[in-house]
This record gives sequence, structure tokens and C-alpha cells, in this order.
Amino acid sequence: MSLLPPDDDLDLIHTRNYETRVYQISDDELLVRGAVSDQKPPGLYVVGDDEPMEIHQMQLELRVSLPRLEIKSARVVFETHPHSKCPIIANDYEKLVGLSIARGFTREIRNLFGGPKGCTHTNALLQAMAPAVVQATWSVSVRSGRLKEDSRGGMDPKEREKRLAGNLNTCHVWAEDGDHVAAIRRGDRSDFPPIPVRERLRAMGRDERDWD
Repeated sequence: MSLLPPDDDLDLIHTRNYETRVYQISDDELLVRGAVSDQKPPGLYVVGDDEPMEIHQMQLELRVSLPRLEIKSARVVFETHPHSKCPIIANDYEKLVGLSIARGFTREIRNLFGGPKGCTHTNALLQAMAPAVVQATWSVSVRSGRLKEDSRGGMDPKEREKRLAGNLNTCHVWAEDGDHVAAIRRGDRSDFPPIPVRERLRAMGRDERDWD
């Protein structure tokens, strides 16, 4: 199911899809799987063909440590590719081992695999997966109860500052001199739980403050 508006009245010529899933396999490790797929519409490359044609599909599996988000292992598979020599670069992505999926990761990808040193589609997949891994750490915090504890003002200020460090200046909301961060430092969590959680609680007929 597409997240985009209906497009039956438009002349589709290309579709790119990304998928990333993050699994917690222990208290200190995540398993991350991602894929990127490029498809051409039916009949574009082969006249009379009534099926979409996949041109690229690259799959990437990482094991990532918690809480440092350091890559412990990396495996790339070229499932669909246009040229016979495309897959020979796959093993080079073992150079990811030891990197941290944190600030500077995009720069490291460019340095290690940019241009003729890598695969542009695998690089794009990596850059799409990295934010998903960071987002998954919020899931870990919810599961452990730490995020809910902080939403009730029960987190130690030092621990709160430590958690803030991973988000500061990552976007306009998390600007270190912005209102959102200032409110968190004051212990004001009126913006918690997140809007989708509040809306879901209300839809279930529950008080939006009833986040337990």
C-alpha cells in the first residue's frame, strides 16, 4: 500500500521503495535489516510486458550495539542489479564495522563509499536506515520504561541531560537553545506523550495522561 496520493491519472515512470526494520535481540544489541528497490512500470523497458520490472534491489543487514550504536557486523546482498559486476563491491561494506550510527555517519559513508568506491544505491539505503536505528532507541526507552519515567518528571537530571545529548541540534525542534529543549530541562513534559500516542489514547477512550 502506497503512502502517496492516488496517481492513476499520472504517467508513472519510476518507483523507489525503502524498507527498514529494527529488532532488539538483547539488552545491548539491535539487528537492522533494510532494502531498497527501484522498479519500472509495465511495458516501459519491454513492450508488451504487463509486469513491473525491478532494476535494483539491495539488501543490508547490520548488528548494532547499544547504547553506542556501533556497527558490529555488516552484510550487503545485491538481489537485483543491472550489471554483472555490480555485486563485486558488496564485501567492501564490511568497512562499516566499527562505525557509530550517530553524528558524522553520512560523512563517513561518503568518505568510505562515495563515487567509484561504492554503490550509490547501497549508500542511499544506509543513509535511510541510520535515522531508523536512532528512532528505534526511543522504542528501547519506551520498552524499558525510561521514556515514560521521564514524561512523569521522574528521571534524574544527569540522566536526562545524557539522553538529550543524542538529540541536540538534530532538527529545529531539538535546537539546543530552543523552547522544546528548555522545557525538558525544566522538567516540563507537557508535550509528552507524543501526539500519536495522545491521539490513540483518546480514540481508545482513555485519558491522554494515562501513559503506562
